[in-house]
Amino acid sequence: MSADEYILDGATVRGFVATVREAIERSGSPEEACDAVRPAFGELLADEEWLPAEFQRAAPESGMGGGIGQWLLYRRGDRSLSLFSLVVPPAAATPVHDHLAWGLVGLYRGEQDEELYARRDGGLELVERRALAPGDFYVLLPPQDDIHRVRTISEEPSVSIHVLANDTGCVWRHTFDPETGAASPFRSGYVNVACEDDA
Repeated sequence: MSADEYILDGATVRGFVATVREAIERSGSPEEACDAVRPAFGELLADEEWLPAEFQRAAPESGMGGGIGQWLLYRRGDRSLSLFSLVVPPAAATPVHDHLAWGLVGLYRGEQDEELYARRDGGLELVERRALAPGDFYVLLPPQDDIHRVRTISEEPSVSIHVLANDTGCVWRHTFDPETGAASPFRSGYVNVACEDDA
């Protein structure tokens, strides 16, 4: 096991990570852990000072495409927890994708339109569409609500914060064809940190 990595170090991130880790240790399920983290996550999204501009930039070289930047802020040494920002430029959209991890996702800047999909009869079904504004957040508990696509609908980039129970940028996940439901292997990577097998 390698050491924990604080790419963005400071009292706010360390305090939030400590709260999340304590919640996980005290909880008997992912649902309980997410419920316990909700207040601290809401405070993180409301704090306009903790996330530097460098982690709110689009990234033409991103593995997500469309200039979307996934910026690692923290990951646990055993890769069982990560905190990162996802920056989606105006009018850009992510592919339809999954996360394969439970956790919380919330909007920090800008506005998004989110489409939620469910696997049905070998295909994908669009089950919900919702608009997200800063401070809005939701729980991921795979397989429930784990497949989605987000599009920025504001004139400024949208910045979302993710705290998820894996090393999301470096694990192999899936993108999906929304018409056929066909899944393809996918790894988004991080803009600022290489995955271990990329070295």
